[in-house]
Amino acid sequence: MAILYVAISKTMQEWGADVGLGKNLFKVGLADGQGPDEAVAGLAGYDDWKVLKTAETEQSEDEVMTRLTRKEKLVDPNYYPKLRGAVGIVKVNLVSVENARLIALALDGKEPPKTKAKAADIATYLVNNALR
Repeated sequence: MAILYVAISKTMQEWGADVGLGKNLFKVGLADGQGPDEAVAGLAGYDDWKVLKTAETEQSEDEVMTRLTRKEKLVDPNYYPKLRGAVGIVKVNLVSVENARLIALALDGKEPPKTKAKAADIATYLVNNALR
């Protein structure tokens, strides 16, 4: 069984903001046979990766990425040499995350908070979209 993970790197987000991608960049991938921390260690030349959320899945990485691209845009690692072939970097649209969070709270009958989406909310959104 593979582990789906969502990870974040502050230095990669700063780089993304500098090159015009925006700072909402996250890594989504599958760790099969190793832990998620080992899977992202040193990815794209950054050492400050932090795994935000994990989930077990029976799906392949192609299925996960296909489902995720229905809602979010993957960054092409061939276009940005700094990424060095890192597949699964997602540019997240915060409006989509906040809308999904508001809909989930409304369906539960709860009052929506007046706060912006945090990294944990984005990680939950990405895992939900990758698995469904």
